[in-house]
Amino acid sequence: MEEKPKITVTRTRRGDSATREFSFRRDQLRAGGVDSYRARAWEAFQRQSLPDTTLEAWRRTDIRHLPADKFSLPPAGAFLDLPPVRTDLLEPLADGQHGGQIVLLPGGATVELDEKLAAQGVIFTDLLTAEQKYPDLLARLMGQTVNPEEGKFAALAGALAQNGVVLYVPKGLQVEAPLHSILWGPGAFAHLSHLLVLVDEGASVTYVHEAASPDESGLDTLHAGLVEIQVMQNASLKFVELQSWGKHVWNFSHERVRVERGGSLDWIFGAIGSRLTKNFSELDLAGEGATGRMSGFYFTDGNQHLDHDTQQNHLAPHTTSDLLFKGALKGKSRSVWQGMIYVAPGAQKTDGYQANRNLILDEHSRADSLPGLEILADDVRCTHGATVGRMEAEPLFYLKSRGIPQAEAEKLVVEGFFDPIFQRIPFEGVRARFQQYISDKMS
Repeated sequence: MEEKPKITVTRTRRGDSATREFSFRRDQLRAGGVDSYRARAWEAFQRQSLPDTTLEAWRRTDIRHLPADKFSLPPAGAFLDLPPVRTDLLEPLADGQHGGQIVLLPGGATVELDEKLAAQGVIFTDLLTAEQKYPDLLARLMGQTVNPEEGKFAALAGALAQNGVVLYVPKGLQVEAPLHSILWGPGAFAHLSHLLVLVDEGASVTYVHEAASPDESGLDTLHAGLVEIQVMQNASLKFVELQSWGKHVWNFSHERVRVERGGSLDWIFGAIGSRLTKNFSELDLAGEGATGRMSGFYFTDGNQHLDHDTQQNHLAPHTTSDLLFKGALKGKSRSVWQGMIYVAPGAQKTDGYQANRNLILDEHSRADSLPGLEILADDVRCTHGATVGRMEAEPLFYLKSRGIPQAEAEKLVVEGFFDPIFQRIPFEGVRARFQQYISDKMS
């Protein structure tokens, strides 16, 4: 069942924009084995206007203050004169080990991969190396799940991505040691990234990707990224995605995972950074019996604005999806979550669930939560729900009555609120990172 959801059509609409235009040039396209893809993406980038609030998908996220004309691409070796990657980001988050690690830097990258995995046919490398060594694999992956036509920022990343990761796991291979990549984005640059993953038939792997930067007040930094993942027949992927951009970063991404017959996906998000984020995350359950779980954690403070747009697309019979996003908000921050479960005609026996829960910690914070269903089959089970509420007085009183100070009591209540998300995370290192995020925000 290959029919695509109708809901995505609205994302390509254009409207007048009050923002300034980007100053990128066609001669900045990197030559290589994917020239035709980049040319198509560039043409889409030139045709499309920057999105504005007349578009339904952008109605609650205003980017008129984006200084688009100020951004430039980092030159080769730019990282040598910029703050180095934080050492804590280099530590293993899953099972205390790495099967391989890639560090993406402004104007460079470092790559490590276990020799045994390389001998077994695993490809885990940076985008530039993949263009030189694996052009046929790139042709199999680029543009296959995310179309550059889907938006201005998708087209920008497709045309001009300077850095990225390419991961291929051969048929039937079970990769035990997790793979890890870090996108480190200091400086007032446009950091454009493209992640490409193919888990072949019967294979399995755990992949952790982190995007981060230091807080550099007075700067404006841009990140635009694409994530394209294919989980083939009876394959399995655990994908952990963490975002701790500095509060001066404008962050935009289009991400889609396609799961074929009998495949499974466990997708975990964590977001605490950026000035503004607009993220499109889609799950395509394209083959009979495919399953996918999406677990999201976000915590905002100050003037942060995080907008997550998720979609669970059931395109074949007997597919199952399960989404739970939970967020806490402080200061004058705002979160937006827009979710949709789409069931294609003929996708009978679908089981789809989505829920979004928000905890408001300050009176000036705001959370918008918009679940949705579009069901075109008649033998399905689909449910959704959303809540926005403030911290309850009763548990705080209970904790304080036992001698726990106010600040520590509030922290315990917030940790309890997020516990259902933590229970869905199989890695102690990732849970510890989330708990540290909570501690930092609460302090």
